[in-house]
Amino acid sequence: MTDSNPPALATLAAIPVLDQDGEVSSQFDQQVGVYAVFDQAHVLQYVGYSRDVGLSLKQHLVRQPQSCYWVKVKTIERPSRTVLEAIRDAWITENGAVPIGNGAAADQWNQPIDAKTQMTPEEQSAYAASDEAGRIKILKQVARRVEAEVLAALEARGVKMAIRFDPKAKEAGLLNLK
Repeated sequence: MTDSNPPALATLAAIPVLDQDGEVSSQFDQQVGVYAVFDQAHVLQYVGYSRDVGLSLKQHLVRQPQSCYWVKVKTIERPSRTVLEAIRDAWITENGAVPIGNGAAADQWNQPIDAKTQMTPEEQSAYAASDEAGRIKILKQVARRVEAEVLAALEARGVKMAIRFDPKAKEAGLLNLK
């Protein structure tokens, strides 16, 4: 394969994101490649590339559990950003439209979950009235509440794998896999 002749997305098999045990398959752990994520109706949601496709799929599942049902992956032996970007771009072109995860919702697919955006009015008032130590405490509480909601959504989705968020990021109100 050359970067001018990437595999067509339509020719790749769709693989369930979750296996029968409720885990993201380990077959792509520490694999370099390009991947396309589809929702339950097989509508393309996101195309990305990664030095660890397995970890990226876990991150996307945690961030967008209702949009991650199927994946198509092309791994490559020798990492090359040029080749990876060429495949990603070709798949987006083949799709005929930019997937929501590569456009309007890109931050929701690529950035840690920002619990600050889900603060209640009471939490916002308490945050505004607090000193730095108080703000950190409030952000951690908000992050824990949002974490419980995320874990409940993942459980409802059938996820059984252990999910652990970076405790340091919670101090900033962010949920990111550890």
